Amino acid sequence: MDHERKLKICLVLAVICSPVLGAEWTADVVKSIDALVGSCVVLPCTVSHPGTYLSTSRLRGIWHRKDKWNENFYHEDSTKILDSFKGRTKLLGNLGQNNCTLEIVQVKDHDNGPFCFRVELVRKDNNEPTKEKFSFVEKCADIKMIHDVPKLKLGPIKTANPGKPYTLTCSVHHTCPSHRPQIKWSRENKDDEITEVHKPIHSGIWEAESILSFVPEEKDDESELICTATFNGGMKSEEKFTLNVKRIENYNHIIIPAVAVAATAVIFGLFCVLMVKKYKKRIQELQSQDGSMWNRMSRLSRRLRPGASGPTPSNQRQEILLFSMQH
Repeated sequence: MDHERKLKICLVLAVICSPVLGAEWTADVVKSIDALVGSCVVLPCTVSHPGTYLSTSRLRGIWHRKDKWNENFYHEDSTKILDSFKGRTKLLGNLGQNNCTLEIVQVKDHDNGPFCFRVELVRKDNNEPTKEKFSFVEKCADIKMIHDVPKLKLGPIKTANPGKPYTLTCSVHHTCPSHRPQIKWSRENKDDEITEVHKPIHSGIWEAESILSFVPEEKDDESELICTATFNGGMKSEEKFTLNVKRIENYNHIIIPAVAVAATAVIFGLFCVLMVKKYKKRIQELQSQDGSMWNRMSRLSRRLRPGASGPTPSNQRQEILLFSMQH
């Protein structure tokens, strides 16, 4: 009776598990990716299986060498990891959510792989592996080692207007989203605004971006802006930019002399007008005086002519004396 009951239970379990164990498992792993030596790299990986949901506790993820399944780059049991990779690898994803992504830190020049993923189903009671193991050696990841830090990109390069908002973007590509580069600006005033953006580009490549917004002044012309990115592991990359601020046109050097010349001309003109008027008045006065004197001299001349009737010699002397006193 007990034997029959056990047999029925086994048949039921076989029916339940057959969609999971009998169908095909698949994995999607990045084929090739760059890694900065001394920094970190993340190998994107997704795994899918048929049938019902499997919890993370039922699954065991392993990364191993392609041709040697017992040489593990990552294993939940650290004693089964190659000595050269111990303490440097971990799963970032949740296997129950089909994420088998691997992180490698302190990348070394010999960490080139190929890196292959294997998944094992384990028993709930003792966590021992079952016979159901799936290794995806046809989809392994190769790592290309990069020794020089990536070059930063600055833009847009344009002339700034004083008193108007100005925006400058500094960005860099990388392959370690779990420890993205930290971007800093040489200019970080309290009124400046800095926005950070981190987004995937394609096939494990990410972009870290820092957007600097500020209001430049005329004194900022020809000032140097430096953008520095610090990667995991301490490597740095920087890019410099000379800010050009458009100068406000100042016409004081033209206006002030022109106003001074105009004012001088007006004053000189008024002075000339006054002098002309005064001169004309003086001429009129002189002409008036000359006419009066001429009349007197004419009368005196007639009186002094021989045979002319006129005043007596005594009267003539009096007139001459009076004329002399007046002039």
